[in-house]
Formats: sequence, structure tokens, C-alpha cells
Amino acid sequence: MVIDASVAIKWFVPEREDEHNTSQAIQLFRDIQISKVEPVQPVHWQAEVIAVLSRIKPEISKKSIQLLDLLEFSVCNSLETYIRASEMAIELKHHMFDTLYHAVALERNIDLITADEKYFRKAHALGNIILLEMY
Repeated sequence: MVIDASVAIKWFVPEREDEHNTSQAIQLFRDIQISKVEPVQPVHWQAEVIAVLSRIKPEISKKSIQLLDLLEFSVCNSLETYIRASEMAIELKHHMFDTLYHAVALERNIDLITADEKYFRKAHALGNIILLEMY
């Protein structure tokens, strides 16, 4: 499974009022801990999570960096994935950082799990994507 930043952020700030479906995000993290789910991530995923956390909750950014470093998720950074993500970004008129997650899922024939409803609406027809609320 590919887990985008919109989901991973919830692991660090589940108490935020504007975060929804945090119980599903926490369950997903528990499933990762017991190896029920094995994430495969695009190369930029940690940087994106850290960037968001540094902005929304700077007091936990250093600890978050350390914790993210402990997660030994597989990373995909193939040329084919970048090409596919670029084509998707153009087609969907959407930021490539989001399409990179989805391109990994499509290349590996696994699911992307996202809490980004706007991206989901644009990209669901491409397949291999589910909303966090469905987890």
C-alpha cells in the first residue's frame, strides 16, 4: 500500500480539530506495525510529511523527523514512476507530489490510501486509490 502525506500527518496530530478519520489512520499505523500492511512510498514522502508538520505544529517537527527516520518503508524512485507521475500531473492538472504517490501505486499494482478528497475526486477513475475513510 502507498500512504500519502495526508494520511501520515494524522499519525502525529490526531487531536487537531480539522483532522478527520484519525481513527482509521491510527488503525493503519497499527496494521503497519504488525506487518499486515507493507508501505511502498515515493522518494519524497518523508520530506513532505516533515514540511507539513513543521508548518502546522513546529514544536514536534524535530521529534517527528526522528520518528519518521525509524520507519523503514520501501521507497520507489524509478524513472517509469516519475514519467507516469508527470503524465498524470499534466492530465489531472494537479501537483506532481500527489501524483507521485499514485504513480507508485499504479506501477506496483497496489492501493494508494489518501485523505485528500480533492485529489481522490480527480484521480479515482485511474484506479488503485481509496479514501482513508474507507479503510
